Amino acid sequence: MEELKTRGRNREDRHKGTWDPFLLNPAGAEKEQKRTCFRLAQYLVTILVGLAVLTTAVLAKGSLLVLSTLSSPTSMRSKQEKQFYMLMLVFVLVCPNLLVFLKSLWRCAFKSFVRPNFKTMSIICAIECLVSLGTSILVLVVMPKFDVLTNLFISGGVCIVSAVLQIIFRLQAESWKLIFPVCSLILTVAGYCLLGIDYYARVTSFVDRQGDDCYFYIVMGILSSLLISLCWWENSLQASNRMQDRLRELEGFRDFVYCISSLLRIIVIGGVYLLYHYFIAKTIVWKEFVIEKADGQLLQTGLGLLFLQACCAAACHWFGVVACKIHAVRLSFALPVCCTGPVVLLLGLVLFMTESKSLTEFKSVSFTEFCESLELVTHKNATSIILLEVIRSICRTSLNSYYDQWPFAMLVMEGLCMWSGFVTCTYYVWKIKVQRIERTSQLFVRRLYESCFIDLSLLLNTKMKVARTENQESSDEIQNCVIYLCATMWHETYDEMLKIITSMFRLDRYRGDPGKQHNDCFNFECHVFVDDAFMTEKETGKRLVNSYVSDLVNVVIEVYRVFTHKEPDDVSIIETPYGGRLMVVLPQGNLFLAHLKDKSLIRNKKRWSQIMYLYYLLGWKGYVDKNPQKLKYKRESMQSLDRESEFSNIYIMRQEDIEIYNRKNISDENTYILALDGDTDFHPKAVILLVDRLRMYDNVGAACGRIHPTGMGPMVWYQKFEYAVGHWLQKTAEHVFGSVLCSPGCFSLFRGSALMDDNVLKRYTTKASRASEYVQYDQGEDRWLCTLLLQQGWRVEYNAASDAYTNSPQEFKEFYNQRRRWGPSTLANTLDLLHSGSETVKRNTSISRLYIFYQMFTVGSSILGPASVTLMIAGAFQFVFQITGTISIIIASVPPVFYILICFITKANTQITIAGIMSVLYAFLMIASFFSIIGDMVMQKTFLTPTGVFLVSMTVMYMITAILHPEEFGLIMYGLMYFICIPSGYLLLTIYSLVNMNNVSWGTRETNKGEVEAKKLQNVLCDKNCRLCCWDMKLQVTQEAENVMFQKIGGHPALLAPPLLVTSQPTTQETALMQQSNDLPKETQEKEKEKEDKLNLFEKQETKYNHVASISSSDYSSDKKSVLSSDFDEDDDDVNYSIYGVLADWVYPVKEEFLKKLTYANMAKNLKEQIRFVLPVSEDELCDELVLMLNDTLTTELSRVGPEDIPSNCQLEELRDALTRQARQILKNNHKKKLEKKVMSAIEKTLRAPQVKQLNEDENDFWNKLIDRYLKPIVDSQEHKDEVSKELKSLRNKAVFLYFIINILWVVATFFLQAIGNDVISIKIPKYYSNGSLSTEYLKVEPLSLMFLLSFAILLVVQFLAMLYHRVYTLIHIVSYRSKEKDYIEKPTTYDPERDDHFIEENPGAIELMINKDDLHS
Repeated sequence: MEELKTRGRNREDRHKGTWDPFLLNPAGAEKEQKRTCFRLAQYLVTILVGLAVLTTAVLAKGSLLVLSTLSSPTSMRSKQEKQFYMLMLVFVLVCPNLLVFLKSLWRCAFKSFVRPNFKTMSIICAIECLVSLGTSILVLVVMPKFDVLTNLFISGGVCIVSAVLQIIFRLQAESWKLIFPVCSLILTVAGYCLLGIDYYARVTSFVDRQGDDCYFYIVMGILSSLLISLCWWENSLQASNRMQDRLRELEGFRDFVYCISSLLRIIVIGGVYLLYHYFIAKTIVWKEFVIEKADGQLLQTGLGLLFLQACCAAACHWFGVVACKIHAVRLSFALPVCCTGPVVLLLGLVLFMTESKSLTEFKSVSFTEFCESLELVTHKNATSIILLEVIRSICRTSLNSYYDQWPFAMLVMEGLCMWSGFVTCTYYVWKIKVQRIERTSQLFVRRLYESCFIDLSLLLNTKMKVARTENQESSDEIQNCVIYLCATMWHETYDEMLKIITSMFRLDRYRGDPGKQHNDCFNFECHVFVDDAFMTEKETGKRLVNSYVSDLVNVVIEVYRVFTHKEPDDVSIIETPYGGRLMVVLPQGNLFLAHLKDKSLIRNKKRWSQIMYLYYLLGWKGYVDKNPQKLKYKRESMQSLDRESEFSNIYIMRQEDIEIYNRKNISDENTYILALDGDTDFHPKAVILLVDRLRMYDNVGAACGRIHPTGMGPMVWYQKFEYAVGHWLQKTAEHVFGSVLCSPGCFSLFRGSALMDDNVLKRYTTKASRASEYVQYDQGEDRWLCTLLLQQGWRVEYNAASDAYTNSPQEFKEFYNQRRRWGPSTLANTLDLLHSGSETVKRNTSISRLYIFYQMFTVGSSILGPASVTLMIAGAFQFVFQITGTISIIIASVPPVFYILICFITKANTQITIAGIMSVLYAFLMIASFFSIIGDMVMQKTFLTPTGVFLVSMTVMYMITAILHPEEFGLIMYGLMYFICIPSGYLLLTIYSLVNMNNVSWGTRETNKGEVEAKKLQNVLCDKNCRLCCWDMKLQVTQEAENVMFQKIGGHPALLAPPLLVTSQPTTQETALMQQSNDLPKETQEKEKEKEDKLNLFEKQETKYNHVASISSSDYSSDKKSVLSSDFDEDDDDVNYSIYGVLADWVYPVKEEFLKKLTYANMAKNLKEQIRFVLPVSEDELCDELVLMLNDTLTTELSRVGPEDIPSNCQLEELRDALTRQARQILKNNHKKKLEKKVMSAIEKTLRAPQVKQLNEDENDFWNKLIDRYLKPIVDSQEHKDEVSKELKSLRNKAVFLYFIINILWVVATFFLQAIGNDVISIKIPKYYSNGSLSTEYLKVEPLSLMFLLSFAILLVVQFLAMLYHRVYTLIHIVSYRSKEKDYIEKPTTYDPERDDHFIEENPGAIELMINKDDLHS
């Protein structure tokens, strides 16, 4: 209800100034809010991950301590048991090394292999062997000799080398923080000293028969800890910028080094085990490794502890990485890991306090008596055995002393020192700053983790991110980037345009002022490329913009009103060699450019629009950025906002230079192209999530989001589920196992350097000349572009959280025509990629031979789709009508054959009509097929048939998949529609696509509602058809007619055009043109002088069609007025001149749309908002006075002008003078003269009219050459068209023959198997009833059917597993985004005069982007 009242108040406020206060508020224009459910989910995930880290770390550490206790020589277990538990400890050490070896081997074999540097590899392997030696000695030799408490505490000493390196390299950003590693070193040394004192007291007190050999093991423990602490040497060196070349070199072949080093570590572990336990201690008896059935408890306990330790250590490492990636470093990572040791100790004490009495029947008075009573306890269950041995181990401490128990305090202090030592050594983890999304290599130095010291390993392995100096680059910092939003429009409707424009305005609101740094470090520009934007007016032959451009202009104005409650402030209209350009500054200062393409000047259609903006944004703008001498910033073209302020070195940047500013100092790697369709709807979150993917991995050339089809009707329902399954399973499988093959052009982000790579953009400009090229290049340009990227070694990724919505075909015909293009193109590009598979595998680290095999399998399954559907229908016939298998196959094959003949002999529209009728009939058959499967299960009295198991499994799999996509769960209801349309989508559509492969037209949106179907008339002023009696007469008057009367009769609309901008002071570009004109030949100078004379006459004239005075912003003084434009004298030629020359006819109607800004109602509203924006919050009273008085002045001056009328030039000049005088008087009375320039700028913005500008000479030359080289309109000769048509038909015939001969062979093979009979050739499968009992009968299945069913089932299972993996990392990305999401600054939705300074209606960056003096000289 409150929302309704708010909208009502806003409408009433608008109604005061106009009789048309009604707005078209598009969906999604409201400000985005953080959803409470997402916040709660974020906190819940953070807590769960923290608990998971703590739990797994405690279990991993506890199970290791238990194994070392059970394998101890002082344990009461038998020799066989001790030997077995010791072997489990060996496997505990081997497991992480084995995992790293397998992962590195996979990457070397299927990803990339770089030849290693032998010297570097030798150094790394030597260090790894020393680390493995230390770990083996400590775990296999030393820890079994100590008690469980000492083993818990002694591991804290592995941080000593890290502390020493921090001290040596002074890695602390502030010098006082050096105290942390110093304290760590002191505490660790103190802990070792206390350990020696404690054991000295034990020996002298004869605690548990402690011998003098313990000193040897203490020394061995200290030395082994020092060796282990070498494991994290790389962390300190990378943070200190030492050995950077060596470390960067290591990154290239790290996988191979890990393969070798992990094997060497396993060898060292085995060597230490054998050397000590076989040759020195002689505890290994080989025959005792044979475990009898009676020793099942031993096997269960040992293997259980092994798997518990190995799995929990790996899980703890993974959850630790997740905690860092979701920005819960303190709560979910550092805190749980640091608390692991104390929690293990606390749990041990709790167990001891609660369970110790259950171990013995003797009532003990003292701890010593209790320990003596445990000597008689030997046989208990597995849980009691573990508890018994742990408590016996505690009895080996000084608590069990008959003399003094004070030495136990030494053990407690040792534990406290060791724990404090490693916490202070890793203090930097608590202060680490993590970007929203980071690779694991950016978070942790080593891929390998030490499972025996998982808590210390995680902290010490966390990457130190030391602050760099300004001249140092850091890969850990987010680089600023620029995003070019490029939407291609082809006959979109008003509502479709409304979606894309609203999305761009949303991103503008999210980004804010481009002159200020953003949390996501990006700038952006919006570019819309309108194909077929012009039409020829029938009456005059003039080239004007069509209704699609009119709709676009109206949409921009309407959305601007919704977002800012006023008209666009800064608009430019520019003539270009390809047609025209509209430049609008969005409310927050970012640019929106609409490029209007004239198909008579430049090639139309989507691929050529893409080439157009890629060359413009990457080629031309990149060239200008790399050649700063091309940027000629002239001080006279900029105006200081406040020359008297301390910011006198800041200048206002011209609107056209904002484009260059956005790209300045941005590398090609950080330049992104967001490809969009003209009807795409998206939110800022979707764009940022795609940017994260490209920032995370340097080899990612493109990333696409989750595309949601919109619309109504059965065809849309089918596509909703089709898109869902394609993204849920197929896209995720491609992303996980290799690389996405197609990044759709409706919403995809491309890296600039990837598109600029060799054999990508240059190859993309290739004009199709052969039949196969027409299919591959022009029918699916998005997939072809991705194929080029993949072949060059770039990776394409999929982000499931990046949602975009686009209109889908709602009519059956439109859907078939769309898929007619997509189907052959998809097959052609996939076959091209498979053909170059061996070469692509070498170049692309994301594509392996196994992935190529997966794609081959997928293509094979799709090719056999028609045959599979036919056999499915045959099964329905066989069950429902009780006919033989052979007859049912023949009957099921008749409709496809019939439709193939129809497609060859009839027109496309007839084919689609018949396909629609057959689709309805097939839908009934699919329902029969569904019930036939159920009926078969009923007849067999079990669902455990191959078909039944497949159907049930697929249903369960889709349900689980939908549940894991909670926001899309409702799409599962469209599954039934998808199921009954399978024959239409996989049989009829396949036939239609292949048979019509020779048709390379677009097929959709072919109509042009704005184009008048008339012959273009050149230089015609009048074209009249007259009838006199019985004679038909045609009267034409051309522009060459000298009689002015004929021109009057012709009614040339150019005479009615609005006036043009002429300023009293020449701009920089005018000065340059004047200088160039002096160098022209004499004849040319005379022509230019003649134009000048006409222009002077143009300035002096005033006519009744005068519309507006365009105010020059070069000076704020009232005595410098704009020169009003008017028409030429009737004796002059009927041409119109701007300050640069002749204006195109299309400029005037476009300009008239934006001139509505200068109506009385809009000016009153704009003036109020401009005044309130430029004044600070502290001047609220002055602001209110200015708004009140200036509005009164505005009302008085324009009292004779209607609310929807545009004042004349004279009225605007008088209004400007009146407003200026009134504002100066108010400021003078309030003693606020220093604010005069700001108030004057607000008045100038209010009165600024749309500007007609000329493209600068350099860019104009670029466009001419680009069009001439790549984008010249294609005009093929009839001979060429006939030849291509012939080639396309030949290609079609070959494809149809090859495609369907494979399907025919499959159907024929099944037919003959049916004819031979199941008794002769079949696979017998045991039949189980639903209750699990075995039947005496067997299920007989054809070999081909079972093979295909199993293959398809395996494919689904693989995709399902990939989906599970992808879901987890999508969740991580969403949570990390939500934790770093930008908070919008709330602003009032009403015109409240007491609003705060955060009420931003327009950003000064719109025309006041600031640059420093240094930039002026670059």
